Amino acid sequence: MAAESSADYHGRMYNPPAFHEDDVETLAAIMDSARLSLLVSNGEDGVPRITHLPLLYRDGQVIGHVARANPHWRGLTRGIAVFQGVEAYVTPSSYPSKAEHHRVVPTWNYEAVHAEGPIDIIEDAQRLHGIVAMLTDHHEGRRTDPWAVTDAPDDFVASQLKGIVGIVLRIERLTGKRKLSQNRNAADASGAAATLAASADARDQAVAAAMRDARG
Repeated sequence: MAAESSADYHGRMYNPPAFHEDDVETLAAIMDSARLSLLVSNGEDGVPRITHLPLLYRDGQVIGHVARANPHWRGLTRGIAVFQGVEAYVTPSSYPSKAEHHRVVPTWNYEAVHAEGPIDIIEDAQRLHGIVAMLTDHHEGRRTDPWAVTDAPDDFVASQLKGIVGIVLRIERLTGKRKLSQNRNAADASGAAATLAASADARDQAVAAAMRDARG
């Protein structure tokens, strides 16, 4: 196991050079495809505050909303949005080098993006309506018969907006990591990708595609 150095920490994530991803379009695609994300901030008692919620990346900002009853938003001024990309277990049995020397171990391949910056809290009803509509259109757009916020009665929507607050994180630091066997030799990386591609699990297949993309 390689020793960790302070130089490997970019933002708040351990990120060795082999796994850095700095291409903004690639990072945007990972954030766009993410489903449930994390909002993380420092707590006054030293314990992190963490909320699971869908988040949307748009024009240098991360947008979402939380329940008004959730105390996380109160006093929130800065945080990190964590977006999870593809991920899968990699068995050492997929490496050709296993047959040569058996000095191999399991690992996990994955993509992740951390967006850090100051946070604005949105309580204005009109802006909240826009946030909810934007998030809804993003996720409903993947369906053949999409639902829209305008499908619900205006008074009902207005009552629901009273129960949430908007979150807008203005990105100051964007950190991307794609741990996709770049630290393995070509034969081992190809073997791992082939094993994942042959899996019946679509999540494994997605990692295989990402591994091939990462190696060009």
